[in-house]
Amino acid sequence: MSRSRRTSLLAFGASAALGACALAPEPAQKQTQAEAIPNVAVPDRWQAGDPSSESVEHGWLSQFSDQQLERLIDEALLYNADLRTALARVEKAAAQVRIAGGDVYPQVSFIGRGGTQGSSDSSGLEGAVLSATWELDVWGRVRYGVRGSRDQYAAAEADVRFATQSLVALVAKSWFMLTSTTLEQKLALEMVQAAERLTTFAEDRRRVGVGSDLDVASARLNLQTYRDTQLQVDLSQEQAARALELLLGRYPEAEISAPSQLPALRQQVPAGLPAELLERRPDVIAAERRVAAAFNRTQQAKAARLPQISLTGSGTDLSSDLFVLQNQDDVMWRAGGSILAPLFSGGALRGQVLVRTAEQKEAVAAYAATALSAFSDVENALSSDRAMQAREAVLTAALDNAQIALRVAETRFRVGSGDLRDIERQQLSYYSTRLNLLRVQSERRIQRVNLHLALGGDFVT
Repeated sequence: MSRSRRTSLLAFGASAALGACALAPEPAQKQTQAEAIPNVAVPDRWQAGDPSSESVEHGWLSQFSDQQLERLIDEALLYNADLRTALARVEKAAAQVRIAGGDVYPQVSFIGRGGTQGSSDSSGLEGAVLSATWELDVWGRVRYGVRGSRDQYAAAEADVRFATQSLVALVAKSWFMLTSTTLEQKLALEMVQAAERLTTFAEDRRRVGVGSDLDVASARLNLQTYRDTQLQVDLSQEQAARALELLLGRYPEAEISAPSQLPALRQQVPAGLPAELLERRPDVIAAERRVAAAFNRTQQAKAARLPQISLTGSGTDLSSDLFVLQNQDDVMWRAGGSILAPLFSGGALRGQVLVRTAEQKEAVAAYAATALSAFSDVENALSSDRAMQAREAVLTAALDNAQIALRVAETRFRVGSGDLRDIERQQLSYYSTRLNLLRVQSERRIQRVNLHLALGGDFVT
């Protein structure tokens, strides 16, 4: 090929590449929100309670001041199977970006061979061929694919951030549950020991003739009820330990030990503004990036219905001992172009556009569900946090009264003006209140973690 023709083809390719259509802009975040949740009027403040509107704080894990919990979380981040699966998805998405990006550049290949008269095809042909093909991507089909892959990668990264935050929250909640059930074990043992003393006392009173079979039977019934509670608490403690060990990637042998008390809590958590939530929560960000990825796949399907324009070029240097090749001693260069225009596909290309359009609508609907769930998570967590705080105050006051009532019943019984069954009733009320208070205190910490997770604040600074 003459130098002038090669120059003309290169000029044509450059002009076609420079004249390629600009990509349609992706939907802006506000546009996605308006399309996905048109019936949602975001309020200026959270409706459940009146928390601080200061910016959401990061590093919420340090607020519990529990070094053992922090070590367990480090272990879970290293060995948890679900998180490792999510990380593998990110690696896969990154590889997809590389694959899609490769189509933007010329595809170059090389073939070399040597032959003799005894070769399999008896041609004796030897030499090399260097060839290149470059799709000019005038309509943006390849570039839409690259941009969609990048959006999918960004979504996978956001998924990992949310999965990491969720894992940390789940480890913390499991740790508080294990602590609570361990404290419940101690309380259940105390209940059984108190019931045993009361049963022995009833049996002694019957032996000396001042008690009755009814008192003994009632005391023994009370003891068996407490022993049943103890068995239930023991099972709950084992299950809580196994659940935590699974999160850590350990064998679930229920051997992990818990601290002797629940951590202290701050009175209030800065909750920020509702309008800021959708820009901060990783799961919402992931859903928004999937909308963008679906948009790009729709545009890619539309561009696939238009002609594909490519430049090709090759250089060959071949020789043979069996026959004479033209220009045997010269390297032959060729350059050209091609147009592939889909004329008839039986509606397949149009159908692909419809499929991608439906997927885009699906992604918008999924974003709406995620956004609404995010708002609901915060409102529910705020409500629960307020309710648990109020219940703790009520049960604390009730426990004081139950303790006083139990002491009065015991005193009246000792002076002969009370009944053993009064002590049993007051004892049951006292220990039930203590157990309920302990569970509410544990639930407060669990709901506090739920609030941090719902607000999208990171567990590290």
